[in-house]
Amino acid sequence: QVQLVESGGGLVQPGRSLRLSCAASGSIFSPNRMGWYRQAPGQQRALVASITSGGSINYAESVKGRFTISRDNAKNTVYLQMNSLKPEDTAGYFCNVMSLTGRLSYWGQGTQVTVSS
Repeated sequence: QVQLVESGGGLVQPGRSLRLSCAASGSIFSPNRMGWYRQAPGQQRALVASITSGGSINYAESVKGRFTISRDNAKNTVYLQMNSLKPEDTAGYFCNVMSLTGRLSYWGQGTQVTVSS
């Protein structure tokens, strides 16, 4: 089993920044892909950004140029730096770690991000 603990969410005004962190522990497999997904009320969970243990990165079009994903393999931690936040970024943000085959996948409990004036 793998446990994921997210932190860093909160309420922020439009245009400001937040940094999310997700620490993985337990029986962590490698190579893997760690990612952030988000889900707003009434919507499906969707990929925000992902990064493999080899450093390959993927972003949703809506966050390109504003969000940056990074990871510290030694700490099994993934980060999401979110700049220029918009109200439409408001959602629950969930951390995921997945094997490259997709056969293994674990989720964190999520952290709420609310962008509002």
